[in-house]
Amino acid sequence: MNYKISIVGTPIGNLEDITLRALKTLKESEYILCEDTRVSKKLLSHYKISNYTLISYNNFNERTITPKIINLILNGKKVSLISDAGMPCISDPGFEIIKIAKQNNIFVDVIGGPSAFTHAIIKANFSNSFTFLGFLKDKSLSRQNDLKKLIPGVYICYVSPHKLIATINDFKIQFGDTVNLFLIKEMTKIYEESYEGSPVEILQKLPNNPRGEYSLVFEIKKPTHVKINKYPKLK
Repeated sequence: MNYKISIVGTPIGNLEDITLRALKTLKESEYILCEDTRVSKKLLSHYKISNYTLISYNNFNERTITPKIINLILNGKKVSLISDAGMPCISDPGFEIIKIAKQNNIFVDVIGGPSAFTHAIIKANFSNSFTFLGFLKDKSLSRQNDLKKLIPGVYICYVSPHKLIATINDFKIQFGDTVNLFLIKEMTKIYEESYEGSPVEILQKLPNNPRGEYSLVFEIKKPTHVKINKYPKLK
């Protein structure tokens, strides 16, 4: 028997952004691993998918629950993994089970779908060459230390709402007006919202209590001049 686990991309907002192959796979699945059962039930109910067992699989339990899931697969069960939105493993759970699945010669079948960082990088239109950073550090000092190490170029990261203003302020401290920011949330939905400009301009536009998960694309500009230390001529 050929054993496999299906990694299924789900919509990042608009429920119509799902592939026919993803729907077919989920309908055939006996077990569906997900981050939040409440979120996943809405998607599955919308497409009238039933006859499955939903299992909570997240950053807190993935190490303990993975061996049980591997046993289900090795016993011939059809298992799929989804995240709340977008592609699993992209700053979402899934890395651990894929690692163990490969160790057990289980085929990893990836059913593609939308991802927030690809949408954001297209809409920002800074460059088609970029680096994905995932989530930045939680503490401001750690974030600033990491930002200091970045060279000129285009980057993208995810930012949670309660850290958003502090994060943009860190960009202001580290880069001033030598960085372009493109901030977006609720992509593919009718109330999608974005902001673009320098850190100071973004801070002026943001509400005091931001809500929703944000994607942040930023472009660190090359220095316009290089400061050269002048030394007295040797006689």
